[in-house]
Amino acid sequence: MPTELEELVDFLHHGNTQIRQVAVENLVPYSTSRPSIFKINDLTPVKDLKILIKDYAPIAKNVLTILINITGHRDFLEVIASDNAFLESLMLRITNVKEPNANEMAILLANMAKSDSIERILTLKRDVPLGLSTSKIAIDQLMDCFVKGAEGSWNPKANFDYLAYLFADLGKFPSGASYFTTLQPYDNVHPLSKLLPFTSSTASLPRRLGVATTLKNVSFNVPTHPLLLCPPLSVLPYLLLPLASGSDTYSETEMDDMLEELQFLEPDKKREPDLSILTTHLESLLLLTTTRRERQKLRDAGSYFVIRELHLAIEDDGVREGCDRLVQVLLRDEEGEQSELRTNGDPLQRAANRGGGDVGRMVTQADEEDEDDQVVEIF
Repeated sequence: MPTELEELVDFLHHGNTQIRQVAVENLVPYSTSRPSIFKINDLTPVKDLKILIKDYAPIAKNVLTILINITGHRDFLEVIASDNAFLESLMLRITNVKEPNANEMAILLANMAKSDSIERILTLKRDVPLGLSTSKIAIDQLMDCFVKGAEGSWNPKANFDYLAYLFADLGKFPSGASYFTTLQPYDNVHPLSKLLPFTSSTASLPRRLGVATTLKNVSFNVPTHPLLLCPPLSVLPYLLLPLASGSDTYSETEMDDMLEELQFLEPDKKREPDLSILTTHLESLLLLTTTRRERQKLRDAGSYFVIRELHLAIEDDGVREGCDRLVQVLLRDEEGEQSELRTNGDPLQRAANRGGGDVGRMVTQADEEDEDDQVVEIF
């Protein structure tokens, strides 16, 4: 005899709309507390859920919540993310200007990106959504959703913020890094240049964190470094500005050595408030020091002065450890040269001593889940 819960799951494909609605409402909590219930009968409930995103908006919203939650489990994730028909069903709806659940679909796509099978979205061709994009490529259409969503100029019910997490995971693939740093034929723009403005603290936290992580993941691909540090991309201002505050103190000589974008900041310019984003930007900068030429570009941009002020201002072990690592690379001896670091000692330690600050040490938390690999759950 089936249990009451198993009978409830069977109602997902009931012909009566009200019964389906009651069923999904009652099943939402079990998507986190007992997700195994959706495995019965050879994953039939998952097959039903993938169909029900086409149902009436209130039903579809609860269905999407369930799918978002169960994609935190690898066995569900692969079944959902590798389904081409389901991916097209999502794309059809998320690009629809009237879709009321587009934000939930963006979260689901972000979770699906934890599967390597999502790489196919970089080359997936589909019908052009009129008014949104002129490209037939799925990732271009999602990028256009993301950019227009920032101002609500496409779907007034969606901001598409969580697509930033999808982009971050795509940046892990060499094909993804290539996509973000390559001019796209349909608009002759580098996709990464569309994301860079969202490093500003005026953007939402998911946008800032997702874009910061996208930059970091693309920076793991060393062949992209010359592209990242030169026009038209020139990512350094977008990595350094979030680290800076209008209250930071520089000498005239230091100011002259800094990027123009970092000079004479408004007094009310705020530093990025999220510590994980600060750490991510520091990691990106460190990745961009792989070759001597790129290290010199960071030196010439006055990066050290920004890092020094950040180290003084933020009393966080992770941020200060990131500052220490980056400065050790920037000021270390190159062949045939002798750096200030070697002749005068650790400059961050000297700066902290002058400012009365405490030089922090990073606390290693090896058992903590990497934030890049987290999935979003809705309760």
